Order: sequence, then structure tokens, then C-alpha cells
Amino acid sequence: MVDLPKIISRGKKRRGRGYGSGKGGHTVGRGQKGQKSRKKIGIIFEGVKMKKSLIKRLPLRRGKGKLKAKAKPLIVNLDLLNLLSEGSRVNINSLVAFGIVNARQAEMFGVKVLGGGSIEKKLIVELPISKSGSRKIEKAGGTVITKSQT
Repeated sequence: MVDLPKIISRGKKRRGRGYGSGKGGHTVGRGQKGQKSRKKIGIIFEGVKMKKSLIKRLPLRRGKGKLKAKAKPLIVNLDLLNLLSEGSRVNINSLVAFGIVNARQAEMFGVKVLGGGSIEKKLIVELPISKSGSRKIEKAGGTVITKSQT
């Protein structure tokens, strides 16, 4: 005799498929009357006749990625810039060389320097930078070539 494996989970019940579904006949677990007993309610339905649904209120954007968020730049805090040598230029190439950012992602999304942490070295920053970051760089004796993009 062959030992069959024991089934632990039970299969999903297919509602609305008659007596053989194991849910009984007639209403088959959907209640009596109404919209939910007859068909599936659409994703844009909100239940109010006068109010437009959220998807209808959004501006029309065509294509596949219309619901995706806009890509944001990679964030590098000031304390990571202490890895660079004194007086060096801070750009995408130097950050990739020191392994601070990924080359492919930096090309796709860009890089922005934020003012998190402290900086002790004089650096020349050629990237978009926050106001607090540019203040800290200038306080340490460095210069900012690309001005802030808040």
C-alpha cells in the first residue's frame, strides 16, 4: 500500500457554482438580493451617484506607467562625503569610484546631497544639494558649484 501525503490546506470554495461547490444552492453564500449577489463591483465604484470616483478625478495620463510615482534622486548625506579626499570634486563619477552610489542607478535617477551628519573636509560639490548641506560645506571651507534644489 502506498502512503499518500496528508493534505493540510483545503482548496478555495468556488462560490456561485451550484450545489457541487459545497456552499449549498440558490443564493450560495451571497445573501439574497443586491449588487453584490449578482456580479462583482468595479474597482472605480465608490457608492455615491453624484461624486466622481477617485480614478475619474485624477488627471488623464496615458500609457503603462500612469500610476507609478515619479523617480526620485539617490540621497547622499554629508557624513558619507568624509570618505573622499581633501579638496576633491564631488560628482557622480567620484561617488561611484568610492562605492557610495551605484553607477547605473545614479545615471537613471541622479544624485542629491543632503545635510545629514557633519563634514570636516574642504570639498567642491558639483551636484544638486540642499540648503542645509550647502551651508555646512561652505562652513567647512568648501565650495558649492551647483546651487540648491530644495
